Amino acid sequence: MKQTLLDLMRMSRICRMVLATCLGSFILVIFYFQIMRRNPFATEGCCRKGSRNALQELYNPTQAEFSAAAVLHQARRDQVADTCRAHSASSRKRRVLTPSDLKHLVVDEEHELIYCYVPKVACTNWKRVMMVLSSRGKYSDPMEIPSNEAHIPSNLKTLNQYSIPDINHRLKNYLKFLFVREPFERLVSAYRNKFTLRYNTSFHKRYGTKIVRRYRKNATAEALQSGADVKFQEFADYLVDPGTQREAPLNEHWQTVYSLCHPCHIHYDLVGKYETLEEDANYVLKLAGVGDSLHFPSYAKSTRTTDQMAAMFFNNISSQQQSQLYQLYKLDFLMFNYSIPSYLKLQ
Repeated sequence: MKQTLLDLMRMSRICRMVLATCLGSFILVIFYFQIMRRNPFATEGCCRKGSRNALQELYNPTQAEFSAAAVLHQARRDQVADTCRAHSASSRKRRVLTPSDLKHLVVDEEHELIYCYVPKVACTNWKRVMMVLSSRGKYSDPMEIPSNEAHIPSNLKTLNQYSIPDINHRLKNYLKFLFVREPFERLVSAYRNKFTLRYNTSFHKRYGTKIVRRYRKNATAEALQSGADVKFQEFADYLVDPGTQREAPLNEHWQTVYSLCHPCHIHYDLVGKYETLEEDANYVLKLAGVGDSLHFPSYAKSTRTTDQMAAMFFNNISSQQQSQLYQLYKLDFLMFNYSIPSYLKLQ
């Protein structure tokens, strides 16, 4: 009997030790997210011995061209931080992130970079570039990589695949960046790409049929079956319907940036913009020390969704829908310093 009691006491101590270890790792994540905004950069212990990484070059530039850009990017970081503070109730609904929240953060170990990809903000080309950077010579030209290969999850490593201590180490020591876009241009771009092109049958089936069934009166049997002709007004109805987000998170192509990349929990060192894509992207590559050998791919400006195009789509929906959509994407507008579009009729 005494031996049994001793065994139980020993097992109890072991359980407490295991619990303490797990809790300690979990608190590390909380600790990082709470303090890194105040101390985003530590000058010691961050880099490979004998070299400067992109993070050091950003905060302590050695080249004059970097100094000028550093002022701009500091202003962008301040804008994000100020918005997070001013809207803390809505921007920090979740106090702690888990590894599953980090699946959009792509890691390049070779150059110590972390990129949060946002669909419809040149993410295909950025994934191509990240494949080149992390391939150790397998790839040299991003445009030689087919677009479908860039979206195969196994071709890139994401932060959620690491242990919690390794996640914390990389969040502290690697340069973290994302690229953003005027929210309604991005939204209209997603609509055009996923609902107006014939080849996107998977989106038509998964989302189009649901949208037609819920928001179209007297829908034809063909429309209910194919979901291939969703109107922008119906898409807007779907987005602002409270039941939509109760069902599941929004699809990544029209999810808000603050929900995809969690900028109020993760301190991003650099916020690039779609409007200055090549300039900002090549600045990242220069910081990483590869600017002479690797350049960000040019994109076809003739096919991009513009402000005028977004205005055309928004003019076809009610002022109530416009106001509801603005409320949905309001934090993205504020965090990344985009003004309210002139065509918007807010109630």
